[in-house]
Amino acid sequence: MKNSIFKYLPILLSLSLLVAGPAWGQAKPQADARISQMLIDSYDLLQEGKLTQAQEIYRRVLQQDPGNPLALNNLGAIMVKEKKYDQALSYLEKALGRAQDYKVQVNQVCDVEGLCLAFRPAQEVYGDRDLTPLIRLNIDLIKTKLAGEKK
Repeated sequence: MKNSIFKYLPILLSLSLLVAGPAWGQAKPQADARISQMLIDSYDLLQEGKLTQAQEIYRRVLQQDPGNPLALNNLGAIMVKEKKYDQALSYLEKALGRAQDYKVQVNQVCDVEGLCLAFRPAQEVYGDRDLTPLIRLNIDLIKTKLAGEKK
């Protein structure tokens, strides 16, 4: 059963994106373009494996926009990459608390270790879908991984 979720993850994600349509942006149309660019830059660094630099930018985003759920989600993805699952869950649970009404349009998705998804925003585009279900998926994937390790 634990392997089933990982086996079907690409299919589930593809279907959720098709059903949801393009999904990324922010709830506030007047969101700071600088923060949006920082989120894009940090995601690109994450993809390149430059985790320390990506993490630093996410922390700066959180200084300017405390509780930014996308930054928290992607910090969780970095923690997964570093195999720090408890810290990843902590970031994701904080993100979940702030994700309601945070609208997104997913431009690009990064599958981190088959467990946690990081998201790259589209340039200055605000979507009409909530980030909440995507963060819940990440939490479920990590909890499934941890439950499997305890057996």
